[in-house]
Amino acid sequence: MEDFAAFGRLVTVLRPWLGQLVVVGGWAHRLHRLHARAKTPGHLPLRTRDTDLAFSPDTVLAGDIRAALIDAGFSEELFGDDSPPATHYGLGEEDDGFYAEFLTPLQGRGIKRNGKADATTSKAGIRAQKRRYLELLLASPWSVRVGPEREVAIAAAVDLFVPNPTSFIVQKLLIHSDLSRDKKAQDVLYIHDTLELFGSSLGELRRLWVEEVRSAMRPKTLRRAEAVARELFAEVTDTIREAARIPQDRQLAPESVQRACEYGLGEIVAA
Repeated sequence: MEDFAAFGRLVTVLRPWLGQLVVVGGWAHRLHRLHARAKTPGHLPLRTRDTDLAFSPDTVLAGDIRAALIDAGFSEELFGDDSPPATHYGLGEEDDGFYAEFLTPLQGRGIKRNGKADATTSKAGIRAQKRRYLELLLASPWSVRVGPEREVAIAAAVDLFVPNPTSFIVQKLLIHSDLSRDKKAQDVLYIHDTLELFGSSLGELRRLWVEEVRSAMRPKTLRRAEAVARELFAEVTDTIREAARIPQDRQLAPESVQRACEYGLGEIVAA
């Protein structure tokens, strides 16, 4: 697949920094399929053009990641009015190409002393966007191995960090209300498919919630996550109906999506 070839190019460039980066977003969900605890899925993964790579604000990224990307043929696209501007590092044409972006947790109120938004930062030559609740995706990440015999076109196998499934799901619960209509439906499907993928390991996902994820959350954030987990799938909604229509290679009933998510979240996040 062309996107796995592009992802392989990115992994090759970033090999010196892979131990300090966590693959988040849609590509994390694709990589979850390679984990030993994952069931063998009977459908294709959701495709995404972008690869999101997250790092802690305390991480020391030595060297020059930007120069390595540019030397490997990635182009730099700046956008937005923030200082420094948000940046994509892309391959191919803008409309259908592959690109990477870097993210780091937003700490504090999100406003600088001069009154401007504290939305981006620079490190190792790259510009990263700051996102709320991203620290959850960095808590107790899992490792997956990729390589020439495991989907990704690279010379030798490497281990990549991805969010553990509980963190992946809970972060999506917390950002749900801030998303566009299309993104809300997409994230509902991500939650459903993640619960399905790790359906035989709900006990482990519950353990992660109790022992690892909750401790990374403020009390107010914890209460919000528990409330959204209860309310989002309490009944079939238009968002759930839209989520069920997204897959092109399988038939999903909105009612089955709602029931599966209500049950799975009840097993993992219930107080």
